[in-house]
Amino acid sequence: MTQPAPDFRDIARSVAASDGAELAFAPDLTVIACNAAYGRARGVACAALVGRPIRDAFAAGSELERLIESLETVRRTCRPHRLSGDEAMAGATMVNLPVLGIDGAVQWILHCLEPADSETDGRRNRAALALALDAAEARLRSILQTVPDAMIIIDERGRIESLSTTAERLFGYSMVEVAGRNVSQLMPTPDREQHDSYLKRYLTTGERRIIGIGRIVVGQRKDGTTFPMHLTVGELRSAERHYFTGFIRDLTDQRLAETQLKELQSEVTHMSRYTALGEMASTLAHEINQPLTAISNYLRGCQRLLDRVDAESMPVLRDALGKAADQALRAGHIIRRLREFVSRGEGERRMEYLGKLIEDASTLALVGAREAGITVSFRLDPGADLVLADRIQIQQVLVNLIRNAMEIMSETTNDRRLEIATVAAADDLVEVSVADTGAGLAPEVARQLFQPFVTTKPQGMGLGLSICRTIVEAHGGRIWVEPRPGGGTVFRFTLRAAAMEEVADAG
Repeated sequence: MTQPAPDFRDIARSVAASDGAELAFAPDLTVIACNAAYGRARGVACAALVGRPIRDAFAAGSELERLIESLETVRRTCRPHRLSGDEAMAGATMVNLPVLGIDGAVQWILHCLEPADSETDGRRNRAALALALDAAEARLRSILQTVPDAMIIIDERGRIESLSTTAERLFGYSMVEVAGRNVSQLMPTPDREQHDSYLKRYLTTGERRIIGIGRIVVGQRKDGTTFPMHLTVGELRSAERHYFTGFIRDLTDQRLAETQLKELQSEVTHMSRYTALGEMASTLAHEINQPLTAISNYLRGCQRLLDRVDAESMPVLRDALGKAADQALRAGHIIRRLREFVSRGEGERRMEYLGKLIEDASTLALVGAREAGITVSFRLDPGADLVLADRIQIQQVLVNLIRNAMEIMSETTNDRRLEIATVAAADDLVEVSVADTGAGLAPEVARQLFQPFVTTKPQGMGLGLSICRTIVEAHGGRIWVEPRPGGGTVFRFTLRAAAMEEVADAG
């Protein structure tokens, strides 16, 4: 978390209120505050120092270099540093104190100048240190009250030192309730029982497993309910003690949004099947009407034959009844595939015969192809027939690609050919392709064709190919489009081939 910049006006007021000779430096060693006692002790005007880099504010020499070295030591170690005796400037004792931010970095340095023989050395140094600590504590309180994410500070034994206002609301505890108690009470089992061992391991080995690395964990509120949260831990050192700062973001709303998004995607996928069905409705009605009409005609013929039944007409009667039964099965087959296609059903991947998948999808998708003058051919690789797939979802991909190809070719007057092919690919994958002889796609359209709401149809929503990509990628494959040699378009997608042990298990 980025710390707010120090308010130099507050620092100037704090330094001015001290009766000791004090100067304040920013971490870059620019003078940011000076009091009258320091000006008198050094014989300088404070206004001539404030705002100037240290090398511009003081005369060059070995004393200045020792002062700079001391200040840099404070900045590097985050600990006080003292110069006295012949090391100090003009026989004075210098005490340089770091004022730390919540992240453990030096925000400013308090430079105290005291006479070496002063009897008030200890008192004044303690007062200066108290002043610095008070200023740092005030800033910490301000941060804890205003930081938007929940923030918790613990010591090296896991005891809670500070709790931000947001953290109090998130966990349901007040600071009074948890002060000094182990932070593990904000965790469910098993983290509650294991947290102290995690902390001890880090202090012993220095091995970082979470410090500086954000990760998702589970928190527990006062009422016992749990929630997902993103935790980032920072380390803070003060003198000889360790502190750890945890920044927590509640992921409850995010997880809820993700769940709702998945439900919405499922609903869109389901509704897209109805959209595809609506586009095929008229041709489906025609296709189903054909076998039903044939059944009616065969049965009427059988009735007439029964009126004048004789030995010679029995074979004709049997043949007519058989054909009627075949047509009834054909109509039932179409309706059954239609019901499966629009069923919501939970996805289940298992070993499937790709040739059978393509045959079933084609029963629906190729409705009206003959009437549209489209020639359909299949080129299926026998060595690429077993895949791991959700049957209904992959049928949806095939139906979408085939229907799109048919629509594209219906807009042309030239040769209309559709080829569906499979082939074994590298990395235990099977590639399926649907090629048409339509007008093809412009390169700028092809590059974004699988993005939501991108469509070439005047009335299209642009969700069909986006859903196809989602389904294929969920199966561990990929889908893409490329120009067909000689004109037209080829859509290709890959599926995972079923391994031999999976085939054996299925058998």
